[in-house]
Amino acid sequence: MESKFKVNTEGKWYDNVDLAWRMNEYDEFAVEQAVQVKDQVGEADVTVLSIGIDKVKETMKKALAMGCDRGVHVNDDASYAKDPFEIASIIAAFARDKGFDLIFTGMQSQDRGSAQVGVLVAEMLGLPSVSTIVDFAFDNGQITAKRELEGGLRAIIKTQAPALLTCQLGLNTPRYPTLPNIMKAKKKELLTLEVATLLQDGARQETVKMYVPEKKGGGLVLEGDVGAIADQLVQILKEKTGVLA
Repeated sequence: MESKFKVNTEGKWYDNVDLAWRMNEYDEFAVEQAVQVKDQVGEADVTVLSIGIDKVKETMKKALAMGCDRGVHVNDDASYAKDPFEIASIIAAFARDKGFDLIFTGMQSQDRGSAQVGVLVAEMLGLPSVSTIVDFAFDNGQITAKRELEGGLRAIIKTQAPALLTCQLGLNTPRYPTLPNIMKAKKKELLTLEVATLLQDGARQETVKMYVPEKKGGGLVLEGDVGAIADQLVQILKEKTGVLA
């Protein structure tokens, strides 16, 4: 996040040549929650999936070091150009026949921030979903989740597995991978699939152009008596905007 971002030559995304790659913060909470469930039930098996260029495999190794059992990398050099519907379609296509009891996703990505992918995956798989969770409990297939609403409100939702949950900041404290677990992660399975084998749906939207907003001039501060300021404001509106005749 400390990197300097600039728009690429295509003008539709950012240039990633000199950027440092790390796991999306919201996804760290999702990975941690999945591993906590694994620790709780004992027999769970956790798969982490990521879509993107070859570099994302390095980021996935952190999830393996945190406790995930295997990784699935969907190789896609143009993942940045895909809309949330396409990304969700890829994930759903992979998960459809796997029989997962729980699917955790980040609430949103930190680059696009659509907050659509997780709930779209649930809809495509016909699963109940609970979004923006900040607390989670699992007991013999029963899910009790607390989700964040607007205005500081919380809602407690109960549902049965299988289900999908999108994770908000503060859900848990992601663990720091220890050196022994980092070494173990190197021996775990990391499968690569080509995106063409999973993507069956077309885009619903297209990014036409991305650009940095133009800098605008500073504002004008009016000081003095209220009546005089009102007169000045009316005059400025007449001269600058044509709002007042």
